[in-house]
Amino acid sequence: MRRRRRSPTRWPSSPVISPPTSPASAWTSTAASSPAETPGRAPTGRDRTDATEPNDKTPERYSTMTMPQYDYDVVVLGSGIAGQSAATSAAQAGLKVALLEKTAKLGGSSAMSGGFFAFSGTDEQAAQGVQDSAELFLQDLLSTGGGVNSRALLDTYLERQDETYHWLKDQGAKFRALEISSGQSAPRSHNTVITELLANLHRTFTENGGETLLGHRAVRLVRGNDGPVTGVVVDSDGTESLFNARAGVVLATGGFSRSTDLLRTFAPEQLAAIPYGGPGNTGDGLKMAWKLGAGVADMSYITATYGSHPETGEEFHELLTAYYMGAIIVNKDGRRFVDESKSYKTLGREVLKQPEGLGFEIFDAKVRAKSHPGIPLNDIGMIEDLGHLFKADTLKELAEAAGIDSAALTATVARYNASVASHEGDEVGRTNLCNGVGELLPLDQGPFYAYPAKSLMTTTYCGLTINPNAEVVDVDGDVISGLYAIGELTGGFHGAAYMTGTSLGKGAVFGRIAAEHAAAKLASGVAQ
Repeated sequence: MRRRRRSPTRWPSSPVISPPTSPASAWTSTAASSPAETPGRAPTGRDRTDATEPNDKTPERYSTMTMPQYDYDVVVLGSGIAGQSAATSAAQAGLKVALLEKTAKLGGSSAMSGGFFAFSGTDEQAAQGVQDSAELFLQDLLSTGGGVNSRALLDTYLERQDETYHWLKDQGAKFRALEISSGQSAPRSHNTVITELLANLHRTFTENGGETLLGHRAVRLVRGNDGPVTGVVVDSDGTESLFNARAGVVLATGGFSRSTDLLRTFAPEQLAAIPYGGPGNTGDGLKMAWKLGAGVADMSYITATYGSHPETGEEFHELLTAYYMGAIIVNKDGRRFVDESKSYKTLGREVLKQPEGLGFEIFDAKVRAKSHPGIPLNDIGMIEDLGHLFKADTLKELAEAAGIDSAALTATVARYNASVASHEGDEVGRTNLCNGVGELLPLDQGPFYAYPAKSLMTTTYCGLTINPNAEVVDVDGDVISGLYAIGELTGGFHGAAYMTGTSLGKGAVFGRIAAEHAAAKLASGVAQ
């Protein structure tokens, strides 16, 4: 089928994610709708309610024959980093794109995140003399993921990371800090103000003719006679419409951290964690694709992330990883129970087993001095300003203030300091600060600090199986043509645990890949 070129339609460009207004604003979801993205606004794709082919007798077509229909090249469901990367890239390629968001705000879980992207071989690493490579990156991914990750997906990420890194910078990403964090043996977590980046992406999207519709919830995918997915039925204010997609539907609907039912099915123990993540993360895309026979991966590895105060709310992303800076973690009994250098997902699983699901990050003045103001995960000062830190001149006083067994904490720190001095005999097997890197330091310089923290169900990091083109693969390993999945909705990439920065990173990488693959189908006349 030959595709007729179109003149790009220009839509009003309006930033929908406000820039930061306070030191904690990089941790805050500030997405807001504009008049151009009012929930319930009628789409501008051509309404062809009576255009359904009469010879198509599939149940999907029967059920959509009387509803309004709108034609696009690509329909993207979800507006986090994955969805916006796909939508923006497709619009830049000249495709007619609809970006549909279930909630009243753009950004999803991405807007609530710390804003870290994992890349190797970057300008920021070179400027700081960091020795890193794609090979080392791959080793870390496989090690962190327990070797159960999809090698094809990892290789694709590493092959495309440089291009994606530069594209993000072209979109205004300013990587203001470079950190080493969970799963990394070299600093490769590049931090940016995520709300600003999302706003920039959406601005580019609208400037290239993209259309955004808020308050539009995907209900079911349309697929005729086991052929390609050709569209999606969407509900807005109780009215259903069919959005046809010539080159495909892109699922970027996030995980299911907000679905009690799905968590109860796959990881009931994680219901004890603090609920977090985008309010729309209820597994919609996962369930729609399941109905078409889509495969799933990594469902047994769901776990919350350790490091959030028990009173953590949705106002900003409060997560402290002082343990990667030198802190130890103890329970209320004053005892350590896990190697603190492991992935914070692994730590999250172990903390849930402790009394009240609580672990205390214990550190001294040396660790406190490592605080990185304004940078998520490492800003101890911000945590202290919130009043969430206990502080005392002695360990005994600290334990009494925090409600920890005093004698046990004092003994635990003494054993830890002795093992650091002797370089052997650590009671939980810890030998470094983070993933094999960093020299341990004794906790011996007052004042001393305790941060009470629980596990936060930020993301599920499992889901639909995809191939390196971001196409959804069914339970038999066959591609479901016309259906793409990207971001947190997908499984196979992370494996057993998660490396900081790879969630936003894979969302951007595979979002661009999905857009390019869809555009190539249209150019070659393969589109449905």
